[in-house]
Amino acid sequence: MGGGGSTTRRVTFEADENENITVVKGVRLSDSVIDRMKEPSSPSGRPQSQHRSASGAVNDEELKKRIAEELALERARRDSEAQKRRLFGKLLERERISSNEHLTRAILRERAATEEERQKAQRF
Repeated sequence: MGGGGSTTRRVTFEADENENITVVKGVRLSDSVIDRMKEPSSPSGRPQSQHRSASGAVNDEELKKRIAEELALERARRDSEAQKRRLFGKLLERERISSNEHLTRAILRERAATEEERQKAQRF
């Protein structure tokens, strides 16, 4: 699995001549996020006579918000996975310690039994 640590990433947004976001660098987005970003953010009956720069700024802000939300969800998922791995690691460590103690006791019992048999053999 990937690293469980929290890291800072630089994210770069680039726009084409139509002010559409075309490249997001530094972050991997799921297919569902990409599909949601492609969906129109307003009803289709809206007039097309808006200023291009205002609509581009709104779309950029909305896109940044969506990406931030997706990053937050991904970070929460990673944190949850890291917590599960830590818990699982602790459980495995406890099991290892318990197994070692059990094995040590079994070895000591076997040594004691062997010594007892050796002493019996010497007496006869």
